[in-house]
Amino acid sequence: MGRFKHALLEYHERSKHRVNSYAPGPRQLDWSTQPDPFRVFQGSPRIALPLAADDLPARYNDLRCGALPPAQKFSLSTIAILFELSLGLSAWKSYGAQRWALRCNPSSGNLHPTEGYLLCPALPGLSGGGGVYHYLCRDHVLEQSAAVDDSQWTDAFSSDGVLVGLSSIYWREAWKYGMRAWRYCQHDCGHAIAAVSYAAAALGWQTRLMVAAADEALTALLGLDRGADFGVAEREVVDGVLWIGIPDAQPDLERLYSILDRAHWYGYANQLSPRHASWPDIDSIDRATRKSQTREPAPPNPEPPLWSATPLLDLSFARIARQRRSATSFDGTARITAAAFFAMLASLLARRDTPPWNALMSPVSVHPALLVHRVDDLEPGLYVLLRNSQALPSLKQAMRPDWLWQRTGPEHLPLYLLLPYDLRAVARLICCHQDIAADSYFALGMLANLEIALKQPWRYRQLFWECGILGQALYLEAEATGARATGIGCFFDDEMHAVLGIQDHAWQSLYYFTVGSAVADLRLSSFAPYEPQS
Repeated sequence: MGRFKHALLEYHERSKHRVNSYAPGPRQLDWSTQPDPFRVFQGSPRIALPLAADDLPARYNDLRCGALPPAQKFSLSTIAILFELSLGLSAWKSYGAQRWALRCNPSSGNLHPTEGYLLCPALPGLSGGGGVYHYLCRDHVLEQSAAVDDSQWTDAFSSDGVLVGLSSIYWREAWKYGMRAWRYCQHDCGHAIAAVSYAAAALGWQTRLMVAAADEALTALLGLDRGADFGVAEREVVDGVLWIGIPDAQPDLERLYSILDRAHWYGYANQLSPRHASWPDIDSIDRATRKSQTREPAPPNPEPPLWSATPLLDLSFARIARQRRSATSFDGTARITAAAFFAMLASLLARRDTPPWNALMSPVSVHPALLVHRVDDLEPGLYVLLRNSQALPSLKQAMRPDWLWQRTGPEHLPLYLLLPYDLRAVARLICCHQDIAADSYFALGMLANLEIALKQPWRYRQLFWECGILGQALYLEAEATGARATGIGCFFDDEMHAVLGIQDHAWQSLYYFTVGSAVADLRLSSFAPYEPQS
């Protein structure tokens, strides 16, 4: 364990951006090796999915409060909605001769290292029967990876749910971002977990991460250990597997794995780039944070009191999921009401059966440190949203002793004012001198309890996932308020720590985020994600 702890800390420090030196990355982009944004399994049977999301009545405001609709039956149609509104395309954009796809799940640089898989029994309308499928979002189809003709497979699932697997292709991010790419892959995994959780909730389903299983077993379950199926293609690394359905009806993963030994496997992965650069630090941190079999975790922390204000717009979930965008600039003058700001923060408080927090099986470990610039009736300054009250002593000890820690805002919102001050210039500096951090309503760094990962190195990945889940919640909350958000991977880690007074590894900032009034780029043209079906 000491060896893994050393590797973790070494990667964490070496992958930091600093004012006088950025983390190691490519000196220049080799456009001839830009990765294909779509993983395809050639030779796999394909099952077209209907575009049925527009018929979904669920409202976002209900989902964010945990008011889920009655659970729909699992079928080809409902599975299609699940993937369309979580991992599917949301639009095509073009500028001149360039054309690219956007997706419902955000990604740094729009590079999308995350791949999605379905494991299910035979479902109505699913012609391939039970088995393992890869979701090809470009065409909104399922590619069958494994066909299982075994009643034990169906019995293992009963009729209470399906599994969604997530994996990462590190090269997709490393091509542009080098060593720090591993961090961004974990952020993207967190965004994808949240996106799946929200879409499942819109269908009345609960979501749970299968956290006890070993990564080796999950790799085999998705077929990612089949070397002959990948050949020279870029390998995928398993992130996690989500149970979608009735929480107490989760299948035995080892039983499913044993049945897959008798399955018929299809397809060969396409190669995404003709050449690759090697990033040994990514290989090292991946080895250090792989997970073995563990016991089921203890129940999460007691839930906070339910408090949730209604955002400005009452939108269908399908609309808000597909209109989510990352802002590229803010106007720097608009303000947000205190009520809207508090409503956003309230949505970040974890509740057991409310998306996206229902996916998490571990206690809350990440807390936003907010740099507030333009919120009506709220002093500009430095604030902390305490998502887990048990962390208060540790956070106070880690930060400057002269902070105010003055409770502010609604009674049931654990928001603390540390310092009243105009921090726009500080926010710009922290975010690699980007104006978007100063021109926002507010910016925030996500403080994670790194001591957890030093004891259990695989939790390092999960801390980044929790940051990504927070980011996805902020993305949707911003859209519901008529605003826009963006995640920022380029920030000076230790400049954020210096502002807070953090001097050791007990707490570290793992992600940065901003919310504001977006300035539209009128040079871009937008097109529907998929051709209308006849």
